[in-house]
Amino acid sequence: MNNQLSTGRAFLLFGIVVFAWGTNWPVTKLLVENVPPLWTSAIRCGIGALALLPLLLFRGRLTVPDRGDLPVVLSIALLHMVAFSALVAAGLQFLPASQAIVLGYTTPIWVALGAFLLLGEALTNWRITGIILGLVGLAVIFNPLSFDWTDRQTIYGCGLTLLAAMCWAASIVYVRAHKWIGTPFELTIWQLLLATIILSLLALIFEGPPIFQWNTPLLLLFLYGGCIGSGLAYWAMSMVNRSLPAITTSLGILATPLVGIVCATLALAESLEPSLLIAAGLIVGGVALGALDDRRRNRLADAAATHRPH
Repeated sequence: MNNQLSTGRAFLLFGIVVFAWGTNWPVTKLLVENVPPLWTSAIRCGIGALALLPLLLFRGRLTVPDRGDLPVVLSIALLHMVAFSALVAAGLQFLPASQAIVLGYTTPIWVALGAFLLLGEALTNWRITGIILGLVGLAVIFNPLSFDWTDRQTIYGCGLTLLAAMCWAASIVYVRAHKWIGTPFELTIWQLLLATIILSLLALIFEGPPIFQWNTPLLLLFLYGGCIGSGLAYWAMSMVNRSLPAITTSLGILATPLVGIVCATLALAESLEPSLLIAAGLIVGGVALGALDDRRRNRLADAAATHRPH
């Protein structure tokens, strides 16, 4: 069965993914103002799993993970859906959403370093330049002229968000080395279910029972974050990855932090510091260099394979 979409529909769906993930940051910021971070993450993961269930049933793709896929289920659930989600939610208690977005999207920088150290992937000149640009971007954020180093809460929030980015990077590095049996889309619901259970247990231990004031805006925020930002976005991205070139999705996803910054500015009335915009440009530019280097290396590999004698 051909699961590919037409190019136009794939780009439309990709635009929805970028918008959903970009708006997830200000949505999470609003959620943690009313709900503790662990419960915020647990409830969103649970709603995301429920949102994916009918999609999997409709497509006949609800299957029990193969034993060989259990390590990747565990790594993504623990490092991405538990650690990344909870740390970001906790960090957003102390940071503006726009600043957290920029710090969160340093993930590809740590991926490049982790892949070099653990997988033996080459650090080409392009990748080294990209890493340097990203690190300079971080230096711009933390320069003493614009960053208050006496504000412990802000430092704590930045530390949590950077740690979240590194956890996500560790998950990505493992995923690169994993030999898949099922598809990422089929495994996502199990990752979300496992993350929901773990986050709920952690929330009960560290935050107590989920006693907070429910109201319509809060419910709508959770439904948006769980259904759109998690369930629908994961499904849509799996479809996009089948229908568009990897370089297109790698570069296109860089629009996500820009969408998030704009939405945070409009919805949360956050001010845009020039240093943050400069840092965002440097970090996004560094990530783009890494993606372009992947494209260049793939083309060289394809050309070498074409001219190799058979």
